[in-house]
Amino acid sequence: MFTGIIEEVGEITEIDETRDFRTIRVRAHNVMQDLGIGSSIAVNGVCLTVRSLTADSFSAELSHETLDRTTLRSSKRGTLLNLELPIRADSRFGGHIVQGHVDGVGNIRNFNRKGDSWDLEIAAPEAASRNIVEKGSIAVDGISLTVAALRTGGFSIAIIPHTLENTNLRASKPGDVVNLEYDVVAKYVESLLKPYAIRND
Repeated sequence: MFTGIIEEVGEITEIDETRDFRTIRVRAHNVMQDLGIGSSIAVNGVCLTVRSLTADSFSAELSHETLDRTTLRSSKRGTLLNLELPIRADSRFGGHIVQGHVDGVGNIRNFNRKGDSWDLEIAAPEAASRNIVEKGSIAVDGISLTVAALRTGGFSIAIIPHTLENTNLRASKPGDVVNLEYDVVAKYVESLLKPYAIRND
């Protein structure tokens, strides 16, 4: 389990394609001291397993399922990635519950400076509207963020300077795709209410 508080921005240095998997190698620094082979790590909000390690990088395999459902399918050498290690039982809980299970892919519509912050507008899949609420939590490329407003076919978020400087959003632009994970509480509420909604139809 993760919190959406990004610890470091890594960079893809190698990509190896095989019949069954795509393997990426990610250059990193801060997260390396706590990584081991088999460790979990959130990469742009996707929970991956470390396959191998060097002093300043790790590799992870991406299955067809991961490639089909996340933006990692379009990753290439030089792509910046948000990295977060799993939460520890004795640590503070800073963001919100992030599982590392991507629910859908969104597109950045606009990303404009607005006073001391930036207005990030994202087009989301139609099904997302059931799980996104104003002032609710959402993970965008693994970053724990708060929905500022709902838009037609999407939502907007106010990005503060710290978030911009310490995540891959610093290199983001309109047209880019992002991984979305909706608030797990909203998903459970929807699941619990679904039988009653069907019964009333």
